[in-house]
Amino acid sequence: MADRLQSMQTLVRVVELGSFSAAARELGSTQSAVSKQVAALEKALGAQLLARSTRALKLTEAGERYVEQARRLVAEIAEAESELRAGEHRLQGWLRVAASGSFGRLKLMPLVQSFMAAHPGVKIDLRLNDGFIDLVEQGIDIAVRIGDQPDSGLVARRIGTVRRAVVARRGYFEQLGIAPPSNPQALQQHDCIVYSELRTGPTWSFEAGPGADAPPGSLVSVRVSGSLRTNSGEAVREAVLAGMGLAYAPHWLVEKELASGEMELAMPHWQGQALPMQLVSPPQRRLSGKVKAFGDHLAAGLA
Repeated sequence: MADRLQSMQTLVRVVELGSFSAAARELGSTQSAVSKQVAALEKALGAQLLARSTRALKLTEAGERYVEQARRLVAEIAEAESELRAGEHRLQGWLRVAASGSFGRLKLMPLVQSFMAAHPGVKIDLRLNDGFIDLVEQGIDIAVRIGDQPDSGLVARRIGTVRRAVVARRGYFEQLGIAPPSNPQALQQHDCIVYSELRTGPTWSFEAGPGADAPPGSLVSVRVSGSLRTNSGEAVREAVLAGMGLAYAPHWLVEKELASGEMELAMPHWQGQALPMQLVSPPQRRLSGKVKAFGDHLAAGLA
């Protein structure tokens, strides 16, 4: 049984890392030993789990079903053993965390650092990616996501709200000799920097506030265009500072620049619709001591 569990652990890491060689390096083994371990597991099960080629590894249909169950079992056993060895008041072992690149670097890293300082037995594998990733497939324990989530079977916990606003470099309009946009429709006459990972693409949605030329609470969406499109939030911020156009940015991305006066709100009477900030985890990880403790730490730090 111990050999079977070890083989399952090896298979899971091969799939998550994408190759026998990468798994071998992580496990301190050799590529041939790892390959033999997986082959022995396939023989014992009487089913091919991996379709091998010279370029890539791909799970077979049977492999997909088996790895999903194996990943859950391996994680649960590792969690139980960790808590048994370290005692119920000490957290220990790896925690895989995911977030968007800009949010992870600007807002999450300080909280990762303080959590690891408080729990020296915990190691964190931080995956930052502005695109969508499959948490189950990537073996992620907990992720920070902004916006409404599809019904994916993940366990979600709302910890806050995020709003976007249109921002410009201080003096941008004076330099160009043009007037700031007075309402969302006027944005169609301006050069807008588009963040391509936004779910709505170049369509920006707004809610009227006090002083807007519409009843408070009115919702308006407008499709914008411009000469720059990027999948990086930080590139959007730098483009605004360079005077390349207007951006529809979350407050957390530009709060320092707004406070220092480097940027200004271009449409102060209109703000982006409120979006939920959520912690999401695969259902099998929701009872993990590490996941709960880290989630509580993030909820307190990001509130």
